[in-house]
Amino acid sequence: MNDAEDRFYRLTIWLIAGGIFLFACVVVAVALGNGNRQLLKDGLDWGYDVAIYGVAALVFGRGKLAERYGALAVAAIWLVAGLHTLYDLSDKYLDPRPIEPWALSFSAVSAVVIALLIVAALFRFRHSVNDVVAATWISSRNDVISTVVYSSVSLAARLFPLRWPEYALDLFSAALAFQAAYAIVRKVRAAATSGMPSGPLVV
Repeated sequence: MNDAEDRFYRLTIWLIAGGIFLFACVVVAVALGNGNRQLLKDGLDWGYDVAIYGVAALVFGRGKLAERYGALAVAAIWLVAGLHTLYDLSDKYLDPRPIEPWALSFSAVSAVVIALLIVAALFRFRHSVNDVVAATWISSRNDVISTVVYSSVSLAARLFPLRWPEYALDLFSAALAFQAAYAIVRKVRAAATSGMPSGPLVV
């Protein structure tokens, strides 16, 4: 990328991180005010996105080594997110939560809208060979897949008496998080081994 694109990417990533942080704060505040457990969890889950894009914003342009470690940090965040999803699944299985259609609807719609906005903002950078840029692109791509599929289908699944469709979707979401972590690490390792950019991230 040239200097102009570098500046645009840096501005874009800061706006994404800051926008998600503000939205998450509002959701958490509303959840605490209403005592809504599901909405609180959804608000806190946005912290993973804030961390991913915040790390990218902090390390981008600070040298190849910093960017490489930043990309690995993003992979680690995805790994933790996947493990957290599995933990949350076990908690829901042992202690099923009550169905709250309005909270589920709000979370589903907001997640899809935000994911689409982020992937649209980063779409122009999808072929970048930069480790950090590639990591944020795969993150935005995964967000779109997981939110559009997970949010729309899980909203319907959670309204049925049977809970297994919701559990299956949680497993899908965790698998997607682990796949993102693996894809990012694979690209970074390939670049480090060759000593050259490894090309656009292909997953």
